[in-house]
Formats: sequence, structure tokens, C-alpha cells
Amino acid sequence: MEVFKSIANTSSSFFVICILLLFANAASEKTHYHDFVIQATPVKRLCKTSNAITVNGQYPGPTLEVNNGDTLVVNVVNKARYNVTIHWHGVRQMRTAWADGPEFITQCPIRPGKSYTYRFTIQGQEGTLWWHAHSSWLRATVYGALIIHPKEGGNYPFPKPKRETPILLGEWWNTNPIDVVRQATRTGAAPNVSDAYTINGQPGDLYKCSRQDTTIVHMDSGETNLLRVINAGLNQQLFFTVANHKLTVVGADANYVKPFTTSVLMLGPGQTTDVLIKADQTPSRYYMAARAYASAQGAPFDNTTTTAILEYNTASCSSNCTTTNPILPSLPAYNDTTTATAFTTKFRSPRKVEVPTEIDENLFITVGLGLENCPTGVPSSNCQGPNGSRFAASMNNVSFVLPSNFSLLQAHHQGIPGVFSTDFPAVPPVKFNYTGNVSRSLWQPIRGTKLYKLNYGARVQVVLQGTGIFTAENHPIHLHGYDFYIIAEGFGNFNPKTDTSKFNLVDPPLRNTASLPVKGWTVIRFVADNPGVWIMHCHLDVHITWGLAMAFLVENGVSELESLEAPPVDFPVC
Repeated sequence: MEVFKSIANTSSSFFVICILLLFANAASEKTHYHDFVIQATPVKRLCKTSNAITVNGQYPGPTLEVNNGDTLVVNVVNKARYNVTIHWHGVRQMRTAWADGPEFITQCPIRPGKSYTYRFTIQGQEGTLWWHAHSSWLRATVYGALIIHPKEGGNYPFPKPKRETPILLGEWWNTNPIDVVRQATRTGAAPNVSDAYTINGQPGDLYKCSRQDTTIVHMDSGETNLLRVINAGLNQQLFFTVANHKLTVVGADANYVKPFTTSVLMLGPGQTTDVLIKADQTPSRYYMAARAYASAQGAPFDNTTTTAILEYNTASCSSNCTTTNPILPSLPAYNDTTTATAFTTKFRSPRKVEVPTEIDENLFITVGLGLENCPTGVPSSNCQGPNGSRFAASMNNVSFVLPSNFSLLQAHHQGIPGVFSTDFPAVPPVKFNYTGNVSRSLWQPIRGTKLYKLNYGARVQVVLQGTGIFTAENHPIHLHGYDFYIIAEGFGNFNPKTDTSKFNLVDPPLRNTASLPVKGWTVIRFVADNPGVWIMHCHLDVHITWGLAMAFLVENGVSELESLEAPPVDFPVC
């Protein structure tokens, strides 16, 4: 009898402990409320004041800080003259695709004078993400950091740094970015490149009228700082370095990585990299600097350099350093693909991971530019691309067209016909020498709103294959609603007979944005465990403008927890 009492007591104690743990977790998970007012704000850069679109009058916008497990409720009020949406870049949005944000994909835009509240929970993610406008080119100035700390009481998998500093790399135009993209869309030509790069909104000492506002990052001698580096630039991959200092990479895209040390980072737009930097040099002032990694041969790009200052706080430095010029680092050559590749291929997960090994859906997707012949009856002023054409871009020869009357998610959820089709090709319609000299007959894509349907739980492999059509270049490919394992990358045409031997199925990195090498390929894998419509696109905004995108339609699973939530009551209407 005593034995049974003991067992009963033990069981009840275990039950009580479980309940207490559940309450403790619930108590530590908070809901954060924010108001984002989208508005025109006078911003002076490069000697000129422009009316930039901002959030709450801030450029860059506010940094949001949460813990893993917390919920964000962000009320966005649009007081600007443009339609707008906000995308929470890299947030998994489990069952909350309505809050993802890409215009006409998961929602209709927030019209001027209207509002929409984004509600979502951070689940199992820690590190650095960011948020940005996902409507036309508004994200040139509408962006900010989203920092996810470990759960309360949790720790980093590395010694806690003394300080943490977001480093947002951006691009600045002296003219209205919306006018820049509208002119390019009207003429069919490439848009004008930016006039400056920025670090935390400031161009830095090497630009006119900028020195007095250069971003300064302070450190004490001997301390370690966690730099949360984000490429928020619109159209350019960037190299980043700090003079005389090593950087230890510990995270990327809100996933921890096996630490490695480097002197230079390369980030495509959309990517984030967390690095530890130790103030172990002679107390002084050192430039942080970023400039273009420009892989497209012959294509124009902004060749300027943005700087911030790493300043030691020691007494000896405070009296001497402000009068001395900071030490300038050396940066890789603009077209240094060797350095870019050496960096991207160093990433590994911290330990063995569960990579899907049995594949249900195997896609091979070509990624590249194209040219559209000038349509009959269209004036030559609208066809100012090469040889009187219009620039285009495509995946598997389909140039993605956004709908205009419904969002894709709304059309899927409500069964509205005629908005999209589900015949996106799993392989290129024509096989060719993808990275070689491509026949001009293959340069013109077809236009369409084609989705690829996935069953809930499907194990998916995608081979992303760059092409040499018009010009080859590195493409940062971002998938909404998912992280994916990058199991291999290489140059040339992917060969399934030989390149599968390069697959890392042990500890590949988990990312939300992959750098597709110039004239090369990348292989990613993920499990389709998040129902909704999820766009996969090049994060160079000029390319998504031209149609370099596709979308997955992931069906609901069986249970409620495997199904898309109902749309919010304040969901914007088109």
C-alpha cells in the first residue's frame, strides 16, 4: 500500500512540477505593443534635404527587441502618400501568414490613411532579423532591426558580450527611390544606382556634408561587443570589415553557427550576420567600412564606401583620438568572388542537424535575367533596355507577375478563381548550358502568376541554378515563412551525378536567404510545415521588380495546429 502511495505522491509531484513549468514559461513570454506611423520626414544627407518615407520619423526605423517566445503586436498607420506593407524578414510566421507582409502575396497593401495590425509570435528563433517595407521600393528608408534574445533565463552559446550594437547597412538615393523605380519601369531600362551606402543611416566621413554625423560605436579596451550586422541595402551585396580587428561569426539569419574568425564579411541584401569583436588593439579610432561586392560584369554599380568609427573609450584615447584620423581598413576588390565564396562556404550549424534525406519534391529552378522584346505599338521611349528591349528576370523562364485585385493568400483561402495558377514548372522548360553563352532565343521569359503546390509536411529540395542570360551575377535568394538548410553550393552547371557528393547532410547552416554564386548553383532543403503562400525571390529589389520570383502554396495539414489561422478582422482590402 505504501508503495502505491509513494507512486501516487511522485506522480502528483511530477504533475505539479509540469504545471509550474508551463506557468513559468507563460509568465516569461511577453506581448510587445508598438505603433508604426508611416510618414514623410525631412532627412538631410549629402548636403540635400529630401522628404523620405520613414517609420515614426526615424531613419532607420525603431529597433524592436524581444525574447524567443514573445509575441509582437504592431499597429501600422499609413500617413504617407504611397501604399505600404511591412515584412518581418526571417520570422517563421507559423500559421500566421497573414502577418508576413509582402504586397499582393499575403495581403493587400495598407492604403494611405488606413491601418493594419500585425500580430505574430516568435517561435524557436534567436539572433538578428529585421523588418522592412515590402511595397515598391519603400524599404530604401523603411526598415529597422528585429533583435531576438534567448528566452528569459536562457544564455547565448558563447560568453555574454559586454555590449550589443546593431549595424544596419543601407543605400541612399538623392532622389525619391519610388521615382527611380517608376522611371525604370516606364522606360524598361536599368534604374539609377544609389548615391551612397550608409551605416545606421549615415554615409560616413568619405562623403560630402556627412562627417559631422558619422556613426560612432564606443568600446572599452579589452571588452567584447556583439555586432548585429544587417544588409538592408536595396540592390547591392556588400563587403564589411573593421580596421585591424578580427570578427568571430556566431550567428546568421537568427540561427547560431559554428564560430569562425574572419577579417571580412559579405552579406547579400536581406542577410544578417552576428559577430563578436574584441577591443584588443591599441586604443584609438578605427573605421568600420562597407562597399560593393559587384559580381555582374559590366553592370553599373555604386562604387562608394560607407564608414562608421569604432572608438576606444580609454582616457588616453579620449584626449588624443578625436583629433586623429581613424585607421582605414583594406576592403576586397569589388569583383572579388573568391573572398565572397570563401566566406559563404564557412558557415556550419553548431552541431549535427536533422536534414531531410528522403525527398518528396525535387525542384530545379533557373535564376537569372532576361530581355523582353519591345511590344508592338509601344513607343521606343518605353523600350530603353539593350537593343531596344525591356529588362526582365525569371525563375524557370517565368517572370513573376503580382496580382492587383486580391492577394494570393486571400485568393487561395477564399477559393477565388483566376488570380493564380499552380503550374509553376518543377524543372526548366528547356535544358541548356545555363552558365555558358545562352542562345538569344532563350532570353525572353513568359509572364505569369504561377505557384507551386506543396502538401503539408512535404520534404523539399530545390536546386537553384544561376544563368548567364544577359549577365551572370550573385543573387541573394530569400524564402518567406521558412528557414532552409544550404547543403551545397558550387560554380558552373549543377551535375546531379557528381555534385551530390558535395552535399553536407551533417551540419549545414540554417538560413532564410542564400547567396547564389555568380555562374553557379546552390542546393537547399526544408520541410513544408507552415501552411500559406510563401514567395521565394531575389532580394535585389531591381530583380524582383523585373519578375525574379515564384511562390509556394503550402496546403493545410490535418489538425488545427497544422492549418492556417483565420484572417484578422482588420485585414486590408484591395
